[in-house]
Amino acid sequence: MAKSVDTLLGGNDDTLQARAAIVLERLEAAYPNARCSLDFANPFQLLIATILSAQCTDERVNLVTPALFARYPTPVEFMIAPIEEIEQAIHSTGFYRNKARSIQGASRMLVEECGGVVPSTMDELLRLPGVARKTANVVLGNAFAIVEGVVVDTHVGRISRRLGFTIHEDPVKVEADLMALLPRASWLDYVHRIILHGRAVCTAKRPRCAECILAPVCPSAGVSTG
Repeated sequence: MAKSVDTLLGGNDDTLQARAAIVLERLEAAYPNARCSLDFANPFQLLIATILSAQCTDERVNLVTPALFARYPTPVEFMIAPIEEIEQAIHSTGFYRNKARSIQGASRMLVEECGGVVPSTMDELLRLPGVARKTANVVLGNAFAIVEGVVVDTHVGRISRRLGFTIHEDPVKVEADLMALLPRASWLDYVHRIILHGRAVCTAKRPRCAECILAPVCPSAGVSTG
């Protein structure tokens, strides 16, 4: 006999797996066409856009990147540009000095060590300035269709904790928990759909649990938690 939703709020492995399966099914029904919300035409553009997205909305990044990529279409242009010009071009994304250094440093490494081509392995991407696992996972999954891990941004971390999928704040530990719990084939879609759900319903300060498709299997439903 199938277990009812009410029995899936326990903490053992079987109920957690069952809860995760329901979450994936409901997210797919609600957000069937979810995709990366950063606009890009090639792996290099996605790399730069993802670096810019730190502590910034994807909407703001998408406003900045068309003119940015028209001015600096390849790593070579970023590498030789005065750093002050890059800072000015990305100023509205916040933390522009650090981001400009990361973009120029990554571009230089791409030109000097990678033939100007964005690498398609985790180890190589992690060598680039400004690239940690989140950025590498975004680029691999969305530019190369290579799923090495789970992208953990603020939405993914927050909602995964609310769902009881992890207890951790550290994105690396959250990623490890999600990789152990969710089927590998679902990792990329889970991220895209959770991000949309976090923006629309499961917001940080006032989640709209009464409207939430996940509320029946969410142990945090009705409780405002981070």
